[in-house]
Amino acid sequence: MRIMLRALLPLLLVLLGLAPGAASAEDGYDLWLRYRPLDSAARAKLAPQTRSIVVAAPQSATVNAAVDELQRGLAGMLGKAPATTASAAGQPADGAIVLALKDAALRAGVKAQDLEALGTEGYLLRATRGQGRKSTIIAANTDIGLLYGAFAWLRAARTGQQMDALNEQSKPKLQLRVLNHWDNLDRTVERGYAGESIWHWWDLPEVTDQRYTDYARANASLGINGTVLNNVNSKKEILTSPWIEKVAAVANQLRPYGIKVYLSARFSTPLELKETQSADPLDPQVAAWWKAKADEIYKAIPDFGGFLVKANSEGQPGPQDYHRTHADGANMLAAAVAPHKGIVMWRAFVYAAEKPDDRAKQAYGEFKPLDGKFARNVLVQVKNGAIDFQPREPFHPLFGAMDKTPLMMEFQITKEYLGYSTHLAYLGAMYEETLQSDTKQKGKGPTVADALEDAGHLTGMAGVANIGSSRNWSGSHFDQANWYAFGRLAWDPQASSKAIAREWAQQTFAPQAADDIVQIMMMSREAVVDYMSPLGLHHVMGTGHHHGPAPWVDNLGRPDWNPVYYHKADKNGIGFDRTATGSNALAQYAPEIARQYADPRTTPLADLLWFHHLPWDYKMPSGRTLWTELVAHYDHGVAQVADMQQRWQKLKPLVDQQRYEETAQRLARQLKEAQWWRDASIAYFQSVNGLPLPAGVKAPPQTLEYYKSLQFPYAPGHG
Repeated sequence: MRIMLRALLPLLLVLLGLAPGAASAEDGYDLWLRYRPLDSAARAKLAPQTRSIVVAAPQSATVNAAVDELQRGLAGMLGKAPATTASAAGQPADGAIVLALKDAALRAGVKAQDLEALGTEGYLLRATRGQGRKSTIIAANTDIGLLYGAFAWLRAARTGQQMDALNEQSKPKLQLRVLNHWDNLDRTVERGYAGESIWHWWDLPEVTDQRYTDYARANASLGINGTVLNNVNSKKEILTSPWIEKVAAVANQLRPYGIKVYLSARFSTPLELKETQSADPLDPQVAAWWKAKADEIYKAIPDFGGFLVKANSEGQPGPQDYHRTHADGANMLAAAVAPHKGIVMWRAFVYAAEKPDDRAKQAYGEFKPLDGKFARNVLVQVKNGAIDFQPREPFHPLFGAMDKTPLMMEFQITKEYLGYSTHLAYLGAMYEETLQSDTKQKGKGPTVADALEDAGHLTGMAGVANIGSSRNWSGSHFDQANWYAFGRLAWDPQASSKAIAREWAQQTFAPQAADDIVQIMMMSREAVVDYMSPLGLHHVMGTGHHHGPAPWVDNLGRPDWNPVYYHKADKNGIGFDRTATGSNALAQYAPEIARQYADPRTTPLADLLWFHHLPWDYKMPSGRTLWTELVAHYDHGVAQVADMQQRWQKLKPLVDQQRYEETAQRLARQLKEAQWWRDASIAYFQSVNGLPLPAGVKAPPQTLEYYKSLQFPYAPGHG
């Protein structure tokens, strides 16, 4: 009866004009799950295949969520939701979509070996014919597999796949696919550019929000199966009983969608709560406190995922405060959660001013000697590059170098260093660039993606979320694509970022606009690199808030917070020497890479100034001098943004007014700020090298002193 009543709800909403997409304006809230009406031809093809939904699985919250989503999607696309019935037999009726767990799937003709290959989270989609009837099987071994399959079927329907010939099998290549929220307990978000945190901590646990369920739906549609609710710069209060109760309320709302909650834990919590005499991980009293705390959390949240820890980095407490290692700290926490099948994600983002060596070397230096010393339920979470989420970085040298330790990729989805949510930059291309990098640790291979997928231990990928209270979730409509791309690449790190961009565009905007939107997306990240940090320059942003150019800053308390530390520009040249004549960070990579990158002539241009300090008149492959090439990249970046803006303007007839105008405004600002980046950077570097501008190049319209005078004391997201 409950299923039948649920089937009627989407139809009633359509009739009342309240279904998703019924309103004339679009504000982006529906993300890529905007089930808008299909055109008449597509509707005529799909309708005969969706006459009913047959549920051949025991009822559960997750199965109900799968049914709800199919009904919601079909109501939006076809104007009505099909009837839903329960059937233990799983025999397909004509035009039915059959949700079938193992036994029913076997009876419906799915082969046992196909089901076995799906594992615990995979799904199978298959259009079938038999006894004069056509149907579609969504099969899986678990409830969550059925939910992922339902979303995959809807994605196929909305991206123009031939539904009557559908034959797809998929399972995730990584076990842990986790968002990291840098959300504070007062609802501010560090490096967040989409409003306040979506977690209403003050209201919880008594008052929850529909937005939590919609958040879970969006994540489940991508296969994301975990979320860390609070900032890595954690506070002790999150592990106290009142807050655990709040976390449990969120966990209850996310659970039907296969999403476990995790917490960032402050390493010194028991000491700061005055419940132990120290936070020494080898102190039995400290270990006992964490074990008791884990027991308390799991009593409230039986499927709690575990802890994320930032320790001995940027002033955060950690085991090194007691002359212990990262492994000592991680393993103590791992022992506390192990009886509950919990995990610890221990971040490798460590650097300290008191260590005078190249900041890019510090994580490798601290973690490589600990390979094989971490507990089995510990993953070391490593940023994609060795500095800090720059517009472009070479892959982190730890990838491929720690065979005995699970490494978990950490990407940033929020654009801390890429112009916030006001600059359009599709990060799928950046993620793919890192994942497809060849570590050459075994001659050829493994790629970073291969190393992440090593099935001999825990596997995972984390993304620093760009989600906030903004109505469109991420601050700009195109930033939704970065959340989407992260989820799809966490499911399959070998996937194509361009194919993912097309998938997103087809579901998020009118299908006729998809080609042009994909072109904009695929050129966007390279444009940002060109006008911000071309040829391997890095960390030249405004200090603290990381907004805008500030390559001149040299007065901060620690050297590695100053942009001049990274570009080292002087009258003779520019760039950071990381070869044997400099910091020798290259020695942390495989010998073949070290040999290739030791010579600037064989170093990829994209990484040239990351690894080499070169004279301004160094001859580039183009025949131009380094100075002329650098200026050309700045100009090219600005021109690319102007091109993106023009391409978007041509799409006005195909995009709803609200989203068109909001994106157009951001592109106008991006063009203005790209020009600012170009002008300020050229003005500064010219002041250092004393060289004339290349022929035909326009001089910056303002003085260097003007660009230096610009201040942004209230830039958003600066924790």
